[in-house]
Amino acid sequence: LVSRPIGDVLKEAHALFESGVKELLVISQDTSAYGVDVHYRTGFWDGKPIKTKTLELAKALGDIAQSYGAWVRLHYVYPYPSVDDIIPLMATGHVLPYLDVPFQHSHPDVLKRMKRPASGEKNLERIQRWREMCPQIVIRSTFIAGFPGETQEEFAHLLDFMREAKIDRAGCFAYSPVEGATANLIPGMLPQSVREERAAQFMKVAEQVSVNKLTQRVGDTLQVLIDSAPGNGRKGGVGRSYAEAPEIDGVVRLLPSEKISKILKVGEFTRAKVVSTQGHDLIASPI
Repeated sequence: LVSRPIGDVLKEAHALFESGVKELLVISQDTSAYGVDVHYRTGFWDGKPIKTKTLELAKALGDIAQSYGAWVRLHYVYPYPSVDDIIPLMATGHVLPYLDVPFQHSHPDVLKRMKRPASGEKNLERIQRWREMCPQIVIRSTFIAGFPGETQEEFAHLLDFMREAKIDRAGCFAYSPVEGATANLIPGMLPQSVREERAAQFMKVAEQVSVNKLTQRVGDTLQVLIDSAPGNGRKGGVGRSYAEAPEIDGVVRLLPSEKISKILKVGEFTRAKVVSTQGHDLIASPI
């Protein structure tokens, strides 16, 4: 992993917000490991020293975003203990209370075979602690079913984890051999039919969790970033709240406003009250 100089990242972020960008997605191979390779070297931004560290980056990005009325969303944050320090920034609205965490599995033995940086042994406790610190936090994750050597017991552990953790947004892939990958050498490659069946079983559980979570949001008033607004903004539109990342999550489908003067504009925010759900989406009425 190679960490970009923090001053360069903040300079780019400032330029994007200055150009009118309303949402910044922080994406890397492992966002929570930012700065490890350079020993958290001190950089400079706006004439002041700043550590090359995920927490410091999130704070600085949040400061810049708030001055432009914009959002910062964190992706690919592995569940290290240090992530606990970022949650208060979400609780105060400094960065969006949305965390994309690639758990990938729940069983420690499977994660060890995957050579993942986090063991998974304390992930349930960690998720509970995050929700205590920031009750509105939305957690997204992706998982792999049918990894070589995965036993029925290990797969059942994964399903139990999903039910208990209640991950808001979850995706699952059936393991697929990659040419040259060391995982191909692990004993116990499962038949493709078994891998696909396990992925399907997981998604049934995940979708029920998602439906329950979405239903709980009916009646809430949200700030929605508008992505499309047909009919010159008078025929409703499509947008997203803090809980929906672009292209990978559901959306907020906006009804035509009851106020004649209300015009929706792409790239701007509107407040909207959730009136119902539709699949993975929310239906809301602009206020």
